[in-house]
Amino acid sequence: MTSQPAVLAANPVLRVPPAAPAAAAAYFGASLAFHADVSDVAAALAADGDPGFVLLDSRSTASWDQGHIPGAVHLPTALIAEQAPGLLDPAVPVVTYCWGPGCNGAARAALALAELGYRVKEMLGGFEYWAREGFAFETWQGAERRDADPLAAPAGADDCGC
Repeated sequence: MTSQPAVLAANPVLRVPPAAPAAAAAYFGASLAFHADVSDVAAALAADGDPGFVLLDSRSTASWDQGHIPGAVHLPTALIAEQAPGLLDPAVPVVTYCWGPGCNGAARAALALAELGYRVKEMLGGFEYWAREGFAFETWQGAERRDADPLAAPAGADDCGC
């Protein structure tokens, strides 16, 4: 019987060993198939031409008015089943967002869209990280932009290097 070295057994990070490389590649590949991050969405929207997806804000009208990403489609999750077929082309992928990491509204919206046959990703970080990373947004009063939070985006750089 082989036992783990004492250091591994005592270390909470390695108490459950890392997955085999093939399993890790499958998991992280799947994760990227389901998620996009704020800076990648911003770069795609800022590039010339069609980004190849529709960005969908799944929050309430009050939340939308408080702040939303320019060019996003507003479709609250509760209305997706009824209104998505008239608003969205099933051939175009949809990227959903809600408030932020503490909210699972974008995941609920993505589920509702997937159940209707749409290809969908969730934007990690939601509106919170869009604003925290210093990207422009719109409110009921007009356009706004905040300085990037140095804990969420690199200070003075357009690219985090990820």
